[in-house]
Amino acid sequence: MPAEWEAHDACWLAWPHSEALWGEEFAETQASFVRLCTAIGDPGPASRQPRGETVEVLVNNAIDEAAAASALAHLAVRFRRVRYGDIWLRDTAPLFVRDAARHVAAVRFSFNGWGGKYLFKHDDRVATRIAEQTGVTTFTIPWVLEGGSIEVDGQGTCLTTQECLLNPNRNPGMSRAAIETGLCDTLGVERILWLDRGLLNDHTDGHVDTLARFVAPGVVACMAPASAEDPNGPVLDAVARDLASWCDARGRRLELVQVPSPGTVCDREGRIVAASYVNFYIGNHAVIVPTYDVPNDDGAVEIIGSCFPDRRTIGVPARALVVSGGGAFHCITQQQPAASDSAPGGAAA
Repeated sequence: MPAEWEAHDACWLAWPHSEALWGEEFAETQASFVRLCTAIGDPGPASRQPRGETVEVLVNNAIDEAAAASALAHLAVRFRRVRYGDIWLRDTAPLFVRDAARHVAAVRFSFNGWGGKYLFKHDDRVATRIAEQTGVTTFTIPWVLEGGSIEVDGQGTCLTTQECLLNPNRNPGMSRAAIETGLCDTLGVERILWLDRGLLNDHTDGHVDTLARFVAPGVVACMAPASAEDPNGPVLDAVARDLASWCDARGRRLELVQVPSPGTVCDREGRIVAASYVNFYIGNHAVIVPTYDVPNDDGAVEIIGSCFPDRRTIGVPARALVVSGGGAFHCITQQQPAASDSAPGGAAA
């Protein structure tokens, strides 16, 4: 599985169509989605054609497509009529891998609604339907894995968490050794680095893409507590401590880039939500960082941007997404790697 900063042919997303699911955050969620697609696609001012990567947007039906097409009229999007429940394609879409000859294939894992907690109609078939749309070779894996639960560097290293992958609500019949073997066989990784647990009130049981992300070979971005009152302070300290003590698959001691966390972000009922700056998406031309209307937003965008000097780094509001849905931009995107040369942008070496 290539690193996310390697070249993409496309990014797959799904139009936020259900006001019943998103409630009072519906309009703001759609607005954030449009800004995300615009940054990923980077449309030419006259042609509207994406200069970054093709933006593939799932829509359930003609009514949803008309609404999405109106909102995204400034960007030449490719719409796909694929039935889905909600928009979390990082977890419901296939993962894409590539062989030494740069042939791309799709890997379709089983999906059980994040351990049976959120069962939306059609979501367990999204990976199959996207793979069919791409026309690439597809491998079907008979055990549960969500894309947000793993993070790879494209050079043999995989980050994950025990809280998610060893959770009995995912693969109760598989041991840690069996899961490690499965990850190596399906994603081409050689070394699995196990963080302990994820953010407070994370719906996904500790997905790693809210904790730590590779930004270059041997370099990992993670968060530092915003203050002594940060509700995730102990978790973030443990993440940094563990990462700093580990080496990747090539034997390099991991270098950390720490950004301040958003601190305490709450929903309308005052419940703390799992807001994270490292839930960014690395596109061909731009890195899109979620922001939460809190004091650390600008500093986080600047620090993450320093990791990607050849790309634009853009902060886009994501408070509605995390408040109503529990995730941000990495959670709703899935990159399809290119079978060609390197991307126009590049990560810091």
